[in-house]
Amino acid sequence: MENPNESIARAPLPTPKTLKQRSNILIQFTRFIAINLKMIKMIRKGHHPMERKVK
Repeated sequence: MENPNESIARAPLPTPKTLKQRSNILIQFTRFIAINLKMIKMIRKGHHPMERKVK
């Protein structure tokens, strides 16, 4: 098995653009909303109400 410190040392570093995006509150808030909307959509898709027979 490989030494974890060597793996970490060879890992790619984020670019300045990526670091700026990660620290931008507006971008992070937009991503937060988008992920939440996707989760809500997926949850609603999975929940089907029990069908009731009308007499």
